[in-house]
Amino acid sequence: MTHFRCFLFFCLSLGFFLLPVGVPAPYGTKAQAQGKGTGLPLPRFVSLRAGEVNLRTGPGVQYPVDWVYLRQHLPVEIIAEYGTWRKIRDWQGTQGWVHQSMVSGARTFIVIGETRTLRRKPDSKSGAIAKIEAGAIGKLLSCPDLDGWCRIEAGNRKGFLRRVEFWGVLRNEVME
Repeated sequence: MTHFRCFLFFCLSLGFFLLPVGVPAPYGTKAQAQGKGTGLPLPRFVSLRAGEVNLRTGPGVQYPVDWVYLRQHLPVEIIAEYGTWRKIRDWQGTQGWVHQSMVSGARTFIVIGETRTLRRKPDSKSGAIAKIEAGAIGKLLSCPDLDGWCRIEAGNRKGFLRRVEFWGVLRNEVME
């Protein structure tokens, strides 16, 4: 026990300290200073930049990979930031950490539920342009108001989908 006290005194006198893995560093340390994020609003939607993205249990490469995404452009919601790491949530509720280089500001969506009808105008009586299967990913072009419709692009087709038919936009978000 006296050897441990001597070791502890030695470490403290040199400015070292030990922390268990997963415990944040004390306020004022370099690790804490790096904990600042972008200052952008949270939550916010982005998409996966690469075709293979590791989802980790914590914000750093020292944390184990919990899941691997194999779908480029998949929409994800950033719910927290720590330095260069982003805590994300996918459409199924899975959460974890990815490096900022693995996400893009490009807005995308994923069709949920069942096959959906892409409409010419933001009206359920408007003519159909195409059918989009559940799980399909496309570009989110605009959600100009809260009337329930967004303009999207899927494949080479542009049209309108109701917000409740896809995941990738905040409930009260207006996007031009």
